[in-house]
Amino acid sequence: MPTIRRTTLAVAAAAVGSLALASCVASPTATPANTPDAPGQTPAATSQAPASNGKLTVVTHDSFNLGEELIAKFEADSGLDVTFVAPGDAGTVTNQLVLTKDSPLGDVVFGIDNTFAGRALDEGVVAPYEATTIPAADAEALKADDSHRLTPIDFGDVCLNADTAWFEANGKAIPATLDDLVKPEYKDLLVVSNPASSSPGLAFLTATVGAKGEGWVDYWKQLKDNGVLVAKDWTEAYSVQFSGSAGKGPRPLVLSYSTSPAFEVVDGKAPTQSLLGTCFRQVEYAGVIEGAANPEGAGEFIEFLLSPEVQADIPGEMYMYPAVRSTELPAEWVQFAPLSDNPFTVPATEIAEQRDSWIRTWTSTVVG
Repeated sequence: MPTIRRTTLAVAAAAVGSLALASCVASPTATPANTPDAPGQTPAATSQAPASNGKLTVVTHDSFNLGEELIAKFEADSGLDVTFVAPGDAGTVTNQLVLTKDSPLGDVVFGIDNTFAGRALDEGVVAPYEATTIPAADAEALKADDSHRLTPIDFGDVCLNADTAWFEANGKAIPATLDDLVKPEYKDLLVVSNPASSSPGLAFLTATVGAKGEGWVDYWKQLKDNGVLVAKDWTEAYSVQFSGSAGKGPRPLVLSYSTSPAFEVVDGKAPTQSLLGTCFRQVEYAGVIEGAANPEGAGEFIEFLLSPEVQADIPGEMYMYPAVRSTELPAEWVQFAPLSDNPFTVPATEIAEQRDSWIRTWTSTVVG
C-alpha cells in the first residue's frame, strides 16, 4: 500500500488498550478561532473548543495518499494551513481518538473503517456532519449508521489474491472459496496478515465470522492445520511472502485487495487475480472530530475529499473505489480490479461489540 507523503507530526507514544498497538499523540491547537464559511451542515464549536487560527489538522492512517497538487489547491482555496497526523493504521487512529477525546488530536479524521466505526461512534469521538457533495444513494449504500457522524469517502474489497503463474506451473486449480483453502491440495500455500495488528487482517477475520457464524473458530483451526502463515502486516504478507509480487516469496495465495491485480499489470496482463468469493467489503469514513478547534474547516475538508478531483485520484493513490460511484475509474480497473458481487458483511454494531473478543480468541487459537 502507498504511504503518506505529507508531513506528519512527531508525537508521543501511548498504550492503546487490549490491542496493544503503538500510538502517537499530537498537541491540539490553542489559538484564536477563524470562522470561514463551509458547505454543508457544520457542527457548532463548543465553548471549550480551542480556536483554529486558520489551521486544520487532519488525523489519518499511514496509508493516506493524495496528489500533492490537490492538497495545495485545497489550502489555496480554503486559506487553511493543513497539517497531517498519521499515528498508524485504521485501528490505531480510532484508538488514539478515543484515548485523546478530552484533548482532540485534530479537527477532522479520515480512515476509520467499518471494522472500527462502531467503536468511534460508541465513544463519541466524531460529531454530526451531513455532507452535501455525496449523492444520497451512495451515502445510503455505504453509511455506518443514521447519525451522519461518519461520511463514506471510499470503499473496496479485502480478498485473497492468487499468483496465477504459480498455479499454472504446478498444475493446480486456483481456489475459489473459503472452504477450498482448507483442502489438502492448498496446504502451506496461504499467507494472511495478523488481525491484531493489521486492518486487512481484521477484515479477513471478520469475513470468516460473516461466512461461518459461530463456526469461525473451527474454520481457523482448519486453516492452521493446513499451514496458513500469519504475517505481522499487509506489507510483509504481500511484498515478502507472496510469490506474485516483486518480492517473489514462497506462498502463491495472499490476503490483499480486489484491486491489487490492477497494479501488477505488465504488457496488458495481470499475473495475479483476486478470489471474489473470499471478500469483505471495507468502507473508509471521514468525520469531524468532537471538540475540534476548526469544525468549519473540518467540514470543508470532508467536502474536498468528496470532490470530483479527489474521488478520481483515490484509485491510483489509495487503491480504493471512490464513494461517489459515478466517478470514472482507471481503464485497467474495469478488467483487473472487479468488486465482489457477494462480499461477506457483518453489522458495525456486532463488530464493535465482538471485535476484541474475536481477536483474543483468534490469537489463542492460531498464534497462542
